[in-house]
Amino acid sequence: MKIVTMGEMMLRLMPKNNLRFEQATEFEAYYGGDESIVAVSLSKMGMQARYVTKLPLNPIAETAIGKLREQNVDTSYIVRGGDRMGVNFYENGASVRASNVVYDRKYSAISQAEPDEFDWDGIFGDADWFHIAGITPAISEKASVLTERAMKEAKAHGVTVSVDLNYRSKLWSPERAKEVMVPLMKYVDVCIGNEEDADKVLGFRPENTDITKGQLDIEAYKDVFRRLKETFGFKYIGSTLRESWSASDNGWSVLVYDGEKFCHSREYKIHLVDRGGGGASFAAGMIYGILNGMTLEETAEYAAAASALKQTITGDFNLATADEIRRLAGGDASGRVRR
Repeated sequence: MKIVTMGEMMLRLMPKNNLRFEQATEFEAYYGGDESIVAVSLSKMGMQARYVTKLPLNPIAETAIGKLREQNVDTSYIVRGGDRMGVNFYENGASVRASNVVYDRKYSAISQAEPDEFDWDGIFGDADWFHIAGITPAISEKASVLTERAMKEAKAHGVTVSVDLNYRSKLWSPERAKEVMVPLMKYVDVCIGNEEDADKVLGFRPENTDITKGQLDIEAYKDVFRRLKETFGFKYIGSTLRESWSASDNGWSVLVYDGEKFCHSREYKIHLVDRGGGGASFAAGMIYGILNGMTLEETAEYAAAASALKQTITGDFNLATADEIRRLAGGDASGRVRR
């Protein structure tokens, strides 16, 4: 099984030791971006993953591609050109202080890419699954056109399409998100996103839910899932359920739906090392479960464990293996040293 993902790869610069931007005299460098996280996660789990983007011809972009190749991700269809890759400045929060993100991604190579630059037959000719995030069409008008073309090409090649709605308020407004994303749902088989994504991107809001107060009403989520299924006909729908007790400690579980049955995973109490990539790692876990014939319950538990483990790992990429994920999904959350 081969999975293709497509999006913007970015350089993440993060002050050390929970420092604020104004305190930092040096930054740790990581490479990532939502769809690249999915590709690396699936490759680490033993799947064949291909990542597609456009990157400039410079040493920073070469390093980014090298990081993907280190994890056995197929980079052969990455287009080269453009002036720059995007930068994500990430200030890691702690306790009652929230994390903060500053984007420097305007005019990045992928945001200016044209659909005809990509070899669609090569990209999708041997693929089984295509995954893209709502972040990609948000970065520019050209990227929204590229997203639609990629989805159309995937469906023309008989490929299953998943989308992680992934609303980003610093990239676009809810009105613009709905304008772009709602028409794209006709190409989507599997829809992934949390309560904010469903509300801001598609206009479906769970009642009695306030993540800032740690309030989650599972029945309200189920109602939203049913309405999404009725409206768009998705085969599967999945959501992460984050209870933000503080910037350092969260409750974490997931909910998945196949149109007939709901499965709510066990809840993990996570002391966060790096919350970045949690949602993308859930998407990867859900894709893995579906492609490997897991039951809905097994898929939920595997995806929850994969995304929980990611938030204990610094950097964008989830470096947990399928064996590690299965152990945690099976109930081994002791954290004991393995000797």
